[in-house]
Amino acid sequence: MAESSSERSSKPSFLGRGSYTEAVRIGQILRKETVGGALLVVAAVVALVWANSPASDSYFALRDFSIGYEPWHLELSLGAWAADGLLAIFFFLVGLELKKEFVAGDLRDMKKAIVPVAAAAGGVAVPALLYVAVNIYSPETLSGWAIPTATDIAFAVAVLAIIGSHLPSALRIFLLTLAVVDDLLAISIIAFFYTDEVQALPLMLALIPLALYTFLAQRFRRFFGLKASAAWFILLPLGVAVWALVHASGIHATVAGVLLGFAVPVIRSQASGGPNAGPGLSEIFEHRFRPLSAGIAVPLFAFFSAGVTIGGWNGFTSAISDPVGFGIIVGLVAGKPIGIVGITWVVTKVTKGELDKSFKWIDVLGISLLAGIGFTVSLLVAELSFGPESTDNATAKVAILTASVLAALLASVVLRLRNRHYRKIEAQESVDANQDDIPDVYQQEGNRQEQ
Repeated sequence: MAESSSERSSKPSFLGRGSYTEAVRIGQILRKETVGGALLVVAAVVALVWANSPASDSYFALRDFSIGYEPWHLELSLGAWAADGLLAIFFFLVGLELKKEFVAGDLRDMKKAIVPVAAAAGGVAVPALLYVAVNIYSPETLSGWAIPTATDIAFAVAVLAIIGSHLPSALRIFLLTLAVVDDLLAISIIAFFYTDEVQALPLMLALIPLALYTFLAQRFRRFFGLKASAAWFILLPLGVAVWALVHASGIHATVAGVLLGFAVPVIRSQASGGPNAGPGLSEIFEHRFRPLSAGIAVPLFAFFSAGVTIGGWNGFTSAISDPVGFGIIVGLVAGKPIGIVGITWVVTKVTKGELDKSFKWIDVLGISLLAGIGFTVSLLVAELSFGPESTDNATAKVAILTASVLAALLASVVLRLRNRHYRKIEAQESVDANQDDIPDVYQQEGNRQEQ
């Protein structure tokens, strides 16, 4: 018996339009990440050219130059400062964004959250399993299983900008959610699987400034009123103290960034444009830190991490045919789309849902291929897996760069094929017949934004 229209309309819809405020917020974030992605690509290219030039010794000397205060365990190379310090800013924003999504974003609705969260989990599990399958007979390289699990949102958005894709807001939100949940899983993996020895005393001491930071952040308006400068004067030193103590404990210091991000309050009325809307602490921090992360922290990390001596064509072919390199490439280029598309299909079938009528499964494939760009966090995990000076780390870097480029090219082909369709959706989402500054499609029955 054929389904009635009422039965079809009652099915949960995946990739449907969310609220207009969410679409606007995600659009603003991705526009900022586009600039950061371009800088990231430039920094990586400069590092690669320098590391393979006659002046390569000067690049490695710069990367390995140490600075800092040894009694506090903070005498680190510039490369380590970039990985441990600057990336903590990036992961602070990850924690902030994830909390905002689940407190005030569309993902606070479990029906909307289950598909992208499950897809992100599939996009982590399948690449890891494929890497393990390739390296199963090489126990010394199995520690790199988490390298192909990451997604670099800045690099991915830069690719979208380069190919001129008119990706609709629903697909952009799906991509950002995949990347943010992916990063949370990555930092959890780093905390649990890449921590050799934990020093209990510094870790316990870190709880003191973290608790004070959380207390003051939650009562931002009571203690500081609307003066953000007063909050900065107290909260920033507390955050630095948390970072330093977590670093001294032996846990990777980027974990501190996520914890500090989670501690910042998100007020639903502020994030959704309610009657009491105004710049809360999360909005203030995001406004201040996102340019610093996208414009400085991530590009500098890419510069100090992407530099690897390839050794010509023979060195390149040797790297990508090595179990480490081949496992990473298979994981990112094939594992990501298999995991994301496969789990998305399974969840929609289990929940008896369906794709929004505006999209097809090829659109999900295009996003999943784009998620195979695993640049920044993959480079970090590679260093943690094998050590910065190891041959396997150099092999991993070549494979990560290769896989990211391949994933970008494949995603570009798929998304460009659908670009004409995306233009039509973009045109529909720009119509505002009643001139109330909210596109009409966001006000249709069953798709109204929150007021």
